[in-house]
Amino acid sequence: MSLDLKSLVRTIPDYPKQGILFRDITTLIEHPEGFRESVERIAQEHRGKGFTHVAGIEARGFIFGAGVAIALGVGFVPVRKRGKLPGQTIGQNYVLEYGVDTIEIHADVLSDVHKVLLVDDLIATGGTAIAAVNLIRRTGAVCDDAAFVIDLPELGGADKLRAEGVNTSALMSFEGH
Repeated sequence: MSLDLKSLVRTIPDYPKQGILFRDITTLIEHPEGFRESVERIAQEHRGKGFTHVAGIEARGFIFGAGVAIALGVGFVPVRKRGKLPGQTIGQNYVLEYGVDTIEIHADVLSDVHKVLLVDDLIATGGTAIAAVNLIRRTGAVCDDAAFVIDLPELGGADKLRAEGVNTSALMSFEGH
């Protein structure tokens, strides 16, 4: 594994609004070797740690999380926005810049016999990731590890997750928002 994965991430200035540097992972996942290597690097870091599941946050966390789950030989748990999962769910509210949103998982998928790795494409302010960890922990499952493709350290999300007792890693980081 020797690709420069960071060079495969496109930066789009002023998207979705003025002053934002959007880190676009679609160019990474469109590159077969880059995509494979990013999934394998995350899996390699977490192999042999007893995970029973990988949870991926909607939507780009599904892309990387499902790949990591396959690489680790474990189940995949989709963390979805409210109202997107059929059947009985449990939810967790979290604060957005202008309001509150809710994420959900199926109520019957995790329990105190499970150990879950949380995966998403990017950690920024950490609000959604912290909500996902809290949601998973409410089932009784252990969720003390999270992996991201990109960290935006200036926004502090990874540090907030660490303060919640979550071992947090990222394949790369970018300065700026």
